[in-house]
Amino acid sequence: MDVTALTTRDDFLLDLGQALGRQAVVQPVESLDGALRSMAGAKRAQVLAIDAREVPDVRAAVDAAHAQVPRAVVLVFAEGPAEKELGAALKDSRVFAVLPTSIEPRKTQAVFADAMAAALQAPPTSGATPPAVWERTIAAFRRQPQQPGEELAGSRPRLVLIGAALAAALVVAGTVWFFMSGRGGPVTPATQPAATAAAPGTAAAPGTAAAPAATAAPTDHAPAPAAPAASLLLEGKVDELLEKARLAMHERRFAEPAADNALLYYRSAAAADPVNGEAQDGLQRVAGVLAARFEEALSGGRVDEAVLTLANFKAASAGDPRVAGFEQRLFSAEVSKALADGNVDRAAALLHQAQQSGSFPADQLARWRSDIARRQEDVKVQHLATLVEDRIRDGRLTEGDDSAKSHLQQLQSGAPANAATQRAVHDLTAAYLKKAREAALAKNSADEERWLTEARGLGMKAADITAFQREVSGARQKAVQADAERMLQLTRAALRDGRLTDPAQDSAAWYLGQLQSSDPANAAVADASRELAGKLLERARAAVFAGKSGDADLAQAKRFGADPKEALAVQQLTPAKSKGPDTAALASRLTRLRGASPDYPAPALTQHLSGSVVLEFTVDTSGETRDIHVVEATPPGVFDQAAINAVKHWRYAPPLVNGAAAEVPVRTRMRFELPK
Repeated sequence: MDVTALTTRDDFLLDLGQALGRQAVVQPVESLDGALRSMAGAKRAQVLAIDAREVPDVRAAVDAAHAQVPRAVVLVFAEGPAEKELGAALKDSRVFAVLPTSIEPRKTQAVFADAMAAALQAPPTSGATPPAVWERTIAAFRRQPQQPGEELAGSRPRLVLIGAALAAALVVAGTVWFFMSGRGGPVTPATQPAATAAAPGTAAAPGTAAAPAATAAPTDHAPAPAAPAASLLLEGKVDELLEKARLAMHERRFAEPAADNALLYYRSAAAADPVNGEAQDGLQRVAGVLAARFEEALSGGRVDEAVLTLANFKAASAGDPRVAGFEQRLFSAEVSKALADGNVDRAAALLHQAQQSGSFPADQLARWRSDIARRQEDVKVQHLATLVEDRIRDGRLTEGDDSAKSHLQQLQSGAPANAATQRAVHDLTAAYLKKAREAALAKNSADEERWLTEARGLGMKAADITAFQREVSGARQKAVQADAERMLQLTRAALRDGRLTDPAQDSAAWYLGQLQSSDPANAAVADASRELAGKLLERARAAVFAGKSGDADLAQAKRFGADPKEALAVQQLTPAKSKGPDTAALASRLTRLRGASPDYPAPALTQHLSGSVVLEFTVDTSGETRDIHVVEATPPGVFDQAAINAVKHWRYAPPLVNGAAAEVPVRTRMRFELPK
């Protein structure tokens, strides 16, 4: 009797196997085509169990099964409410029964017994003999009595495993050896039973475990080591080992934990009874799970997990034809992982192992060799590119053998087409152009040409150089305009504050002179010059009326474009010729209507400084102050601005001359004394 289960669900398969007990061996398949290929032409009676959750069109699957295997008995397992619906849909089909996927052991056993009886009523179809592992009879699952009076296979004597601690220690030791050894050489797990396994009829010593299975000598065929499960076997009664294996399968403990898993129990049972069909079937089912886990680990990039899973797979099914392909894929994944991690030395060592083994195709070795060489070149290129980047950041562009230019030359020599080389060329060219721009803005044509020459050496084209120079020219013009605007604002502020010529480098005359030198064509220069010249003429005229010389202000006014006629009129004035009143007398008649005290400068307070400032200014006919300037200051520059700011806010009642208000030049000393 062959029972084929169409399902991909381990839990369903395990429940079904437990329900059937020893009635039959269940062969799992994952597709209808696979089930039909397995069943077609078989000489034995056939029962097909279909998990309806895996088949979109159950009716079509049932019809296809009966079309290709007419004498097969078909059972369908449905989930929940779908059971009744599917039963109604298959009512007129040749389905033997519809059962729930939540398997009820007694009901399932009874239905399977009837189904197998129905399958056995007719002679099996002719065809190929199925694989030997599926031809094991029910008798192969029964252990014969060892002593007179001993119960047969239905009993479940308790398995004594006092040596579990020793087994766990062996597993841990094997795991540590696996990781610490660095997998220096590939090994093949042993496929023979343990040398010290108890012979039939010989009782093992209580509390002892079987000696580890002998492992084969290291070979050059497999990159994966034997897993710990391959080096551990337990002694005990076969039925109890199988019982523990069934429980482990049900709880999905396929290969872990180390000393309590289905793989260990099935291997131990197979070692004690090499012809036991259930043990062999269990190992094949565990191997199927481990194969899927290996695929999942490998596709997920979990190489270390794949290594251990493959070793356990080989322990479960050492002769499986998939082993060689798995090993080659795992080895390839390890090489790829080493390269992805930047561990080129590890990848090279793996390549050496592969070459020594002689089990890998030459084209595969050539691809790995090419990948490693390319990665070694990439590492070298990346190192040089990083050096170029660091030297640019440090400003070491061209000087010496440890400059950005020197390292870039090595890059261009070894890997001219590499993307990192191209980026380094771009970055260094940008650094050269930045230097050229700075030199151009500073009007240092020699340095500008030097850095442009370096840029040409890196391949910058003449058209790009021209465009750069045009851009620099525009930037220079913008910088000139910005500087001119700044100077113009400073000039206006100085005019507003009465700083016409003093202080020397913070006056309207100084800022306007800078502006005339840098941007003589600026339209605002003429307006500012006329305003400054007019104020200077007024101050020169006031000085003449005060009996002083106004020659200095007159000269400055002429420099800034004063009207020649107005300048001549002031020049012709002398104290003797002046018809004006006595300015000293007028000053004595001034009455200050508002006069705030100056603010004491904070720095002077902090430094405990005192001093004085002598100022000259003019009180105009409206009583306001103008043309304020410092004549003398002690100490210089400390109290000047505070004194000027105070005088700006003074207001006077101007004296009358011939019934009209007159302008009066004033000279005053302002003292700054620390508070007591």
